Amino acid sequence: MKELKRILSYTRRAVDDYAMIEDGDKIAVGVSAGKDSLALLYALAEMRRFYPKKYELIAITVDMGFPNTTFDGIKALCEKLNVEYHIIPTQIYQIIFEERKEKSPCSLCAKMRRGVLYNSAKELGCNKVALGHHFDDAIETFMLNLFFEGRIGCFSPVTYLSRIDLTMIRPLLYAAEKSVRQFADKAELPVVKSTCPADGNTEREEMKTLLRELDIKHKGLRYRIFGAMQRGEIDGFKIASSMDGIKDYDDGENSDE
Repeated sequence: MKELKRILSYTRRAVDDYAMIEDGDKIAVGVSAGKDSLALLYALAEMRRFYPKKYELIAITVDMGFPNTTFDGIKALCEKLNVEYHIIPTQIYQIIFEERKEKSPCSLCAKMRRGVLYNSAKELGCNKVALGHHFDDAIETFMLNLFFEGRIGCFSPVTYLSRIDLTMIRPLLYAAEKSVRQFADKAELPVVKSTCPADGNTEREEMKTLLRELDIKHKGLRYRIFGAMQRGEIDGFKIASSMDGIKDYDDGENSDE
């Protein structure tokens, strides 16, 4: 499957460039049930077959408590990939939307979800947590920080959390969202549609739309932004691998933007 080969290529390149995986690592993949985290889980599971450094893999889903949500499809995928799967029940939905009635829930929700994920990973004996942020997420985060907070910054490719002694890695850093989406569709990954009341109505969605429109007018804009982040060594970014292969594909005739 060419889509899988493409995702594996991007994943291995990022893992190598930033030394994300070492021999003996036990890595928890935070599986939100969206396409990004499921693609990451699939890629890391496949990479175990040939990557020179041996590692263990488990999947963790933080169940936010949204009504009518099932993770049966993810459980079946984990069985297929031979990955241990854990669902951690929480009352995050009830706390944020029913008790606190937050008008801008995303920041608090993310903080609570991450706390549960990190603690669960630690309890399960993991030393690393892999998150499904991809190339476009990095650019959007950089621009959101610039537009709405007036600062230059982004999440880091690799972050050591000293308080809990965990290392956070983002192996999809070089994978454009389009490639992730195409792989998820081709592999028929069991994506669970979000039932979050705030889904699709956030500053990030606004930024995604703005960048898409600007990139149509100024082709290659996203790659120039990413390159600036690398050259400026923003929050641990660095120039390691050429992005030409990704850019050539993303700008090619298969573009769906």
